[in-house]
Amino acid sequence: MRNRLTVLFLSTTAAALPATFAVPGAARGQATVPPVLSLQPEPESVYAPPAPPREDQGVNEGGVTLDLSVSYFTDYVYRGLELFELPEFTPEPIGSEDRANLQINGKLSFDLGKIPHPFVGAFVNSAESDPISTFQEIRPYLGFDWNLRPLLVSAGYTSYIYPDRDALETQEVWGRVELDDSYFLRAEEPLFSPYVMVAYDIDLYDGFYAEAGIGHDFRFEDFGLTLRTEAHVAWVSQYELYDADPTDADEEPSGLQHYQLGLIGTYSLNELFNVSRRYGEWSFVGYLYYTDGIDDDLRATEQLWGGAGISFRY
Repeated sequence: MRNRLTVLFLSTTAAALPATFAVPGAARGQATVPPVLSLQPEPESVYAPPAPPREDQGVNEGGVTLDLSVSYFTDYVYRGLELFELPEFTPEPIGSEDRANLQINGKLSFDLGKIPHPFVGAFVNSAESDPISTFQEIRPYLGFDWNLRPLLVSAGYTSYIYPDRDALETQEVWGRVELDDSYFLRAEEPLFSPYVMVAYDIDLYDGFYAEAGIGHDFRFEDFGLTLRTEAHVAWVSQYELYDADPTDADEEPSGLQHYQLGLIGTYSLNELFNVSRRYGEWSFVGYLYYTDGIDDDLRATEQLWGGAGISFRY
């Protein structure tokens, strides 16, 4: 509480005051008292003083979010298949099985409040050892995310572009539903986050790909480290890309196609270098996966593979 110095001017009659308080020259019957100094407390302001900025303030509180990752992988395995080792993608052997793949994925999301949040993005896979095209795949996509807790709903469209492999290009529509099980467990974070994703090829294959999986995060806040475990199983229907024997016209390429186990470690570079999150969230990410087939009549890659890279979110 602050104090202020207040000067009080009092007026009274001379009859009510001792003679020593009379001011010479004052009118008879009235005396003026000299100013009296009084120290009175000043009321506190109803507005709180401005607080110093927090460490997490300014982390892109607007409506547009960018997610970007740049990584190197030992192999490019997508939905249970190492695509560019299939004969239709690369007719001639290209030497070493394991070769570095540079993968870049960027996603731009728009927060529109309670209505679905649209997004656009692109994925690029590049391998210098590819004899046909260094840029093996360019995959633009768009769609929306919608938080209907406890359900997280996503849907979109994806185009698969293979430079110098035009005959293999195709397109699909897809949908994904994830259950936020923390809603039922009354926990701060989800436990398994089960999900189901279904994609339908609308161009080249006219087939269905479906995937169901779970995941769990182990957080070590003191070290800025998060370990995520993942597992999923996939099923396909009338999808010729996964047919192990295309010459058999009587065999339908349908059934359980592959399963995959994964471990992803994310280490905060903001914590390591003491960089404020207002400049974005930077992380070092390591990946380790194991993929294997289920139905012998369907194509799948048995592979232990992984990689590492940098992710940025703002």
